[in-house]
Amino acid sequence: MISYDFEYYKPKSIQEATQLFQSLDNQGKNPIYFSGGTEVITLGRSNQIITEAVIDLKLIPECLVLKKEENTVTLGSAQSLTKIREMNIFPFLNKTIVEIADHVARNKITLGGNICANIIYREAILPLLLTESQVVIAGNTGLKQLPVNEIFNQNLQLERGEFLVQVITELREIEWPFISVKKRRQWDVGYPLITTAAIKKKGQIKLAFSGLCSFPFRNKQMEESINNQHLSKEARIDDAIQHIPAPVLDDVHGSAGYRKFVLKNTLVDVLDALEGERNV
Repeated sequence: MISYDFEYYKPKSIQEATQLFQSLDNQGKNPIYFSGGTEVITLGRSNQIITEAVIDLKLIPECLVLKKEENTVTLGSAQSLTKIREMNIFPFLNKTIVEIADHVARNKITLGGNICANIIYREAILPLLLTESQVVIAGNTGLKQLPVNEIFNQNLQLERGEFLVQVITELREIEWPFISVKKRRQWDVGYPLITTAAIKKKGQIKLAFSGLCSFPFRNKQMEESINNQHLSKEARIDDAIQHIPAPVLDDVHGSAGYRKFVLKNTLVDVLDALEGERNV
């Protein structure tokens, strides 16, 4: 049970939502946007999230779009991971999100909720970073569309009052060979040690990770190392590991040394799969 009361709003348009946020913020109610609500409920119970008002985005049509057009796929931020998977229009994303939490939780967890969450894993962002996807963001000045690789730096860099509306990906980016591997220490649905996502585009392998550091990331230096054909496979992997951009996590799920061991083996799997160009 959440120990405090809050007001609940369900706007029907983007403009209504952003104006509502500004009004509630001016009243000092520390409003937050809400779609699946799993994290708000979980962290609200332990007072890690405290708000006097939540703004539910699930009635906003643009946040519910799921469509495949001639050249692009568009996914609304308020769609559940289960619904996105059932549509089966972005196989790389499907492979990554199918192992987030369990099926019951995925019925509630939304694409936008996972990408913008406080939890460190946020695996849904990994395929988007690798497919050069675009994000549509709403704020007081209207809508803007930006490459996700420009606006994602450890987190989606949203201004106060902004929210994620959609993700747009070109179909040609979805068609490259890919692999997505989640390694856990125990259970089938526990928190991951590392999630690794990769695609092979025009002969070059691109890599993104979550669970390795305290934030999900894609790193160009690691990609350069893994694509250096002048080195042996083992040397390419060892060199890539030297370029991990932040301290490796060391927690109850696994030590930093164990995570590096798992990463090394996972990168062997990535090279075996993508240099054979099969999706895993």
